[in-house]
Amino acid sequence: MNSKERVITTLNGDIPDRVPIGEYAIDFDTVEKIIGHETYLRAKAKSQIAFWENRHEEVAESYLKDQIELHEKLELDILNLNADATWQIPTPTDEAAPRKVNDTTWEDKYERVFKYSDITKDITCVKDPVMESMKFSVEDYNKEPRLSVRDERSWKIIDRVIQRFKKEKFICGPSGDEIGIVFLGGMERGCIELIQNPDVIKVATSFMLKQQNLDDEVMVHPGVDAILWGIDFGYKTGPFISPDMFRDFFLEANKARVNNLHNKYGKKVVKHCCGNNWALLDFFIEIGYDAYQSVQATAGMDICEVKKLYGDKVTLWGGVALEHLISGTTDDVRRDVKKAMECAKPHGRFILGLSHSIAVGTKYDNYMAMLDEYHELS
Repeated sequence: MNSKERVITTLNGDIPDRVPIGEYAIDFDTVEKIIGHETYLRAKAKSQIAFWENRHEEVAESYLKDQIELHEKLELDILNLNADATWQIPTPTDEAAPRKVNDTTWEDKYERVFKYSDITKDITCVKDPVMESMKFSVEDYNKEPRLSVRDERSWKIIDRVIQRFKKEKFICGPSGDEIGIVFLGGMERGCIELIQNPDVIKVATSFMLKQQNLDDEVMVHPGVDAILWGIDFGYKTGPFISPDMFRDFFLEANKARVNNLHNKYGKKVVKHCCGNNWALLDFFIEIGYDAYQSVQATAGMDICEVKKLYGDKVTLWGGVALEHLISGTTDDVRRDVKKAMECAKPHGRFILGLSHSIAVGTKYDNYMAMLDEYHELS
């Protein structure tokens, strides 16, 4: 079997020649060690600053060439094109870039404040007066959707990578987006809106469903094998909202999104979801996800327990704790791989990978130990 055949066999519930291996994403510091030179790929802060400085073509070239080089060198079965900072190039504008306040802070003309994190090597909006002042009403969403315009420069990256690997690797790509949990105005504001304005949430969710189904027409590449969604539903201690609220507001819309991709486009749907999701796993099955990626052990999602209770209903993708790659030892990582292979490999429906992604700060030797142990046991 090649990689594509191996993953499809696993997702269909049959037994492959060996357990597939894949990652949700690989951040730039590990990418650079593998390809041997600097990159913009998954270098979020570096890419954002380049966009502010109108160096879009420079970033686009790196996203394309470095992604191909990375996956030519790594023996992974899955290539995920839907991770941040792997293909999306924003359209250049005439607006001035945010003003640099100091080495880690920027502010734009709307008084939005952006901060750099040295831990994640990312730039995040930490103050958004525009969003804070927005008011949401039923009238805002009581309309028909209009087909979105696809950015062709970004699409060229996706298309070129797919053409290179479509015959050999299982490729996950973008879609018209995911319903997930609709938090209007961000998570904190969105939780308040769910309580105070439930009618607005319901109308907004209905509109988003129609919009996303429509946008699948321009965002689902015919060459991908699956759509991978990445909105988290929970903290380490449990879901962001109660299971009853998830069922009442979002279950049917998420089911409808998966059905559209399954039935109209013939694509598998993979759900990345960090956190403690025990209370939502029955919904995952009802929604129809083909695979659940993450399975975060440090949030109480022990791969062996999840496999025992749900392994015949959905493919599980995970098994190795990200925390061990960052702060653990090679022995910690090898133990994770061995445990996951012992309990999740039998009867199929298992893909080995990280509990999230190969994140910034990963020890290269730990990642190499993970790959080595996998090849010894697969």
